[in-house]
Amino acid sequence: MPWYEDPVKVVVFGAGGVGGYFGARLIQSGIHVAFIARGAHLDALKRDGLRLRSPLGDAHLREIQASDDPATVGPADLILLCCKTWQLDAALAALAPLVADGTVVVPLLNGVEAAARTAARVGDAPVLGGTCKIIGHIGRPGEIVHLGATPWIGLGERSGAPSERVITIADLLRGAGIEVEVSAD
Repeated sequence: MPWYEDPVKVVVFGAGGVGGYFGARLIQSGIHVAFIARGAHLDALKRDGLRLRSPLGDAHLREIQASDDPATVGPADLILLCCKTWQLDAALAALAPLVADGTVVVPLLNGVEAAARTAARVGDAPVLGGTCKIIGHIGRPGEIVHLGATPWIGLGERSGAPSERVITIADLLRGAGIEVEVSAD
């Protein structure tokens, strides 16, 4: 039995090169994803959907959920925290409406202290360790351009212990065609 009730609800906080790519692939696999974005990129996502340009296959996802207000998205089962490191404090300040009992947060951003900083804000239990590899960026508002490197996510419990939720999340990501490594470190 997974830690969430079907269907899983994923929120991608930050819809740039990292979050936009991984969120798009999850949507393509049938997973409900809501994006937290801002500015012209958010406006384009709401108006035209998300375009993904990638050597691994292009996509145009016309109907997506996107907002700049986490309270309108509601609690999530899984949050992929994909902002820039310099944006982390503001993102964490806005995260509360997305976190409920059982929510899992995976920070996928530069900086080895992202998981600890996230845990200091939302508590230790929800936060996994996470990292990723991808070369991508916003080409224009509403468009993610993946340039190279096979997109990959590494994740695990911060304690190093194996867990059902890590295995379930890894399977969910693999089902979207994303390479995943479960790590004890």
